[in-house]
Amino acid sequence: MIIDVNTRIWTNLDQLGSKTAERLRSKKTERWGQFDASLPAHEKAMSSIDGALVFGYRSELQGAHIPNELVAEFVGKNPRRRIGVAGIDPMSPDAMDQIDKAVGLGLLALTISPACQGFHPSHSSAMRIYDRCVELSMPLFVTMSSPLTPDSVLEFGRPLLWDEVIRSFPKLPIVFSEIGQPWIDETLLLLSKHDHVYADISGVASRPWQLYNALLNANSYHVMEKLLFGSGFPYDVPEKVIELLYTVNAFSQGTQLPSIPRSQIRGIVERDSLSCLGIDAEITSLKQADDMERMLPTEIEYLAERASVNAGNVQ
Repeated sequence: MIIDVNTRIWTNLDQLGSKTAERLRSKKTERWGQFDASLPAHEKAMSSIDGALVFGYRSELQGAHIPNELVAEFVGKNPRRRIGVAGIDPMSPDAMDQIDKAVGLGLLALTISPACQGFHPSHSSAMRIYDRCVELSMPLFVTMSSPLTPDSVLEFGRPLLWDEVIRSFPKLPIVFSEIGQPWIDETLLLLSKHDHVYADISGVASRPWQLYNALLNANSYHVMEKLLFGSGFPYDVPEKVIELLYTVNAFSQGTQLPSIPRSQIRGIVERDSLSCLGIDAEITSLKQADDMERMLPTEIEYLAERASVNAGNVQ
């Protein structure tokens, strides 16, 4: 079974905040492309996998609000394929009320972004949120929303700032998006230290050289089993991310560089993320987890060759 643990929807770019929307519309950020995060686009992108977690988002600092009600409505149209994750801003005066409403909407997890919401992970208001997550058995997703804007507080995005939080709430499942980039090694260290800390590969997968090195380091830290599959939709789509994963060893072909065991790559793609995070939801399998494995050798070689060529453009 393939579960995408990092996807978003929105109906208007302005729901991401005026500065973020401006950057996405600006020619200065053409590398972001024109992203379609509409509900039909999400449904189409997830058609090749079994299920997806759909995130809401809220930041008082950035004036951003992807309503939890929108997420709940979308999830409710196909609950066997989608799981809702509430976007909560711990700095909002009504943050605790937001959680209660999210529970009432049937959302099963929370997502926050310290850098984009402007708070230290161990801020007293945030600690109350974590305590409530433990009470409700709701896992916590920590994101670094892209593209970053000048008002984002980068120092609050460092994974090591979470060590105190995790020591205080050792049973709370926490997932760092994008393996905590740009502090990937800090994230891997946390994964090796704490039992219930995970990371998803969204974002990193679109940078093949970075992905290759991140997986090598994860292997050396013995935490490959704590990496979860995530596309970061709409910035990427599951099908492309799976292809990038299965061709990541293109860098090592014909060289002395080590390669990532194929079994470990498949483990990321097919990991039972819901069980890892204690999410009680029934997802109907599409029985497509073996699609990439069944590809003809010539197809795999072609993808590896293409990835090798593309690697030359990676900075």
